[in-house]
Amino acid sequence: MEELSHWINGQHVKGTSGRFADVMNPATGEVQARVPLASKAELDAAVADAAAAQPAWAAMNPQKRARVMMAFVQLINRDMDKLAEALSREHGKTFPDAKGDVQRGLEVVEFCIGAPHHLKGEFTDSAGPGIDMYSLRQPLGVAAGITPFNFPAMIPMWKMAPALVCGNAFILKPSERDPSVPLMLAELLKEAGLPDGVLQVINGDKESVDAILDNPVIAGVGFVGSTPIAEYIYSRGCANGKRVQCFGGAKNHMIIMPDADLDQAADALVGAGYGAAGERCMAISVAVPVGEETADRLMEKLVPKVEALKIGPYTSGDDVDFGPVVTAAAKENILRLVQTGIDQGAELLVDGRDFSLQGYENGFFVGAHLFDRVTTDMDIYRTEIFGPVLSTVRAKTYEEAIGYAMDHEYGNGTAIFTRDGDTARDFANRINIGMVGINVPIPVPLAYHTFGGWKKSGFGDLNQHGPDAFRFYTRTKTVTARWPSGIKEGGEFSIPVME
Repeated sequence: MEELSHWINGQHVKGTSGRFADVMNPATGEVQARVPLASKAELDAAVADAAAAQPAWAAMNPQKRARVMMAFVQLINRDMDKLAEALSREHGKTFPDAKGDVQRGLEVVEFCIGAPHHLKGEFTDSAGPGIDMYSLRQPLGVAAGITPFNFPAMIPMWKMAPALVCGNAFILKPSERDPSVPLMLAELLKEAGLPDGVLQVINGDKESVDAILDNPVIAGVGFVGSTPIAEYIYSRGCANGKRVQCFGGAKNHMIIMPDADLDQAADALVGAGYGAAGERCMAISVAVPVGEETADRLMEKLVPKVEALKIGPYTSGDDVDFGPVVTAAAKENILRLVQTGIDQGAELLVDGRDFSLQGYENGFFVGAHLFDRVTTDMDIYRTEIFGPVLSTVRAKTYEEAIGYAMDHEYGNGTAIFTRDGDTARDFANRINIGMVGINVPIPVPLAYHTFGGWKKSGFGDLNQHGPDAFRFYTRTKTVTARWPSGIKEGGEFSIPVME
């Protein structure tokens, strides 16, 4: 059986803690590798090495650091299929979806090539007599990222690319469920010219996470995962004086107005609700048709589309719509929540509980489920299921529909399908949710905008990627300079005033 490693000082290093986690093949249910789980001592040693390597990297001018990112982009494109295949094998998502995972991370790396521009400070000439004032954007020092299983290429790149190009050293703690792609990305960064020690990939569990949060050298931490863990990391990291950004769970609503193109809306719901087996924080998990007639017509179109979805392993190529969920525990939790929905009175229009795939009976496959007449007090409405389950909540009016989204504790993403510009504009302006789609079901911003939710979907003042990434991974220093010529003698005992 393959034994994976950590990535420390530019090379693969075996774990020394004696603890390991199994890496599964979700399609077969078999253990395909094991990954070491780092101890606090291993984590702290890696951080010390990163801190030693960081000053020389930060001293390199931004253009040279950006050239490393340029080379990294070329290498990712070269190895795109290799990365996607490894990703699919450990995560279970289809090969095209895995390539999309890599591509969306690559776009952030491409944005980081513009670091020399984004790191420019501000300058004021002659702010006072003989006085100039300017600002510098300087790296934090050592930063860390704790990333989830569902996007093992994209989110590590969202975290480490801006951190590195800003001049930081970076500690990446990827998910122990699918750790191979982050290790492959580390190899490519070395090939691209990143100095040894500037990026460390430490595999681990809660012990490693707590060591990151408690290590005094790490100045900033980014996290993506569930809301309870996001709250824990945010509070503990902030208590230890770190800059922290955490992104948690979601329950994304899509409102379908009576004037919407229902064929378009149904197609959007199928892709956004069931793609990647629903294991996306931006998945649409609640459909909100406005009016009984709209709801009835939508269900007529939606049910046959959901029933026709093809489920299978990534090795089936483009012939499948989604694959298995990541673990047996995830499958068990999804089916438990489906049963809860039935018990609490929701109508199950498409029942995927008995789905089984010949030859893959031990895989973690879950059939597609579609609920109708869900109410806001049901567990399947309140809880992020993270599986191929779409709930339909019928609303009588537009105001009732947006109230559902606005009153939910999560505020990650939302969408509205309508032909009416006034309605769309009102929705975009009023909704208290971080990312909004108008006739777009998964409103994930492109790399040059920022990604982040509101309410219990996001903790911290700065979002991921885009300009916020450069703000998060740097500190601003303001310099006021006056040179000796023309300075009058004598001390100043009051606050200086620019005259």
